[in-house]
Amino acid sequence: MNPTHASFAGLDLLASAVLLIDEGQIVRYINAAGENLLAVSSRAVIGKALASFCTCSATLQGALDNGLNNNWGYTGQNIELRRSDGETLHINCTVTPLRPDVAAGVRLLLELQPIEHHLTATREERLIEQQQASRELIRNLAHEIKNPLGGIRGAAQLLEHELAHLANAPSLKEYTQVIIKEADRLQDLMQRLLTPHRAMLPATVNIHEILERVRSLLRAEFPGSLSVRRDYDTSLPELVGDREQLIQAVLNIARNAAQAMHGEGEIILRTRSLRQVTLAKKRYRLAMEIKVIDNGPGISEAIRERMFYPLVSGREGGSGLGLTIAQNFIQHHHGSIDCASRPGNTVFTLRLPMEQA
Repeated sequence: MNPTHASFAGLDLLASAVLLIDEGQIVRYINAAGENLLAVSSRAVIGKALASFCTCSATLQGALDNGLNNNWGYTGQNIELRRSDGETLHINCTVTPLRPDVAAGVRLLLELQPIEHHLTATREERLIEQQQASRELIRNLAHEIKNPLGGIRGAAQLLEHELAHLANAPSLKEYTQVIIKEADRLQDLMQRLLTPHRAMLPATVNIHEILERVRSLLRAEFPGSLSVRRDYDTSLPELVGDREQLIQAVLNIARNAAQAMHGEGEIILRTRSLRQVTLAKKRYRLAMEIKVIDNGPGISEAIRERMFYPLVSGREGGSGLGLTIAQNFIQHHHGSIDCASRPGNTVFTLRLPMEQA
């Protein structure tokens, strides 16, 4: 470990991104949150100019110059910063001049806090509360509906048997069969509403085996021109989780994407590691990120804020349970799930801790 790393290793524990910059605006240190935010590795950027991997707005660049030339500090809100991959971030930032005798000639401490992360955390907390209430209501309704449905189905079967001796029995049977089939369909829907509440069966699982299982199921279900591409970080360790729940969560998301594209297009299954991540109000040293990316039509704005609610579907004939079940299962694993969507690019991001809560 070089002297700078040894002196500032405690910054790795911070939730905000921190970079240490020298007189020539060369990066001498970046913490784990900074790597996550700017989508870089410390090995790749330490010793390189800040401008080589991100583009600062004129306001932020002016603050850096003033910090170096005049020892002026700066705090700004909603500042734009463009990453090397082209994504524009909106951040709150602080530039703090340091004494010239700091290790390795570091002159500035740059702290970045993405606005979107705060908004996402607040939105996620609100959604979880709302969804817990709606799930409890729907679960109670499902229990209340199941019993009468059984009675309706049984009565229809008895009626069909009693009408069997009549001359027009075949035409009458058509009506009783409608009752029976619709009762069965509603029974199945009620069962699916109740299924996500089963207890977890945790075991050591490999996330890539789970994704390969999802991939094989998708290829079997959509054998046409659907492409399911891998982009795996094979160095990811195993985690403790419920294999069937994780398969179902990823499959529900990927199947929705395939159905939206009518079995044609491309789905990418991507895995990456994250460090120092907050999930469900708990800080984790290590987490894994799973992305399901498709190039389909995107999710309608009309349902985007409600798409994880039960019985909300953007597809004709959809039950509106797939994403609800996926979210339930990810929450069982103390993880998070969110989505960004525009025509031609929809990204569902699942984050799971790689250590037990």
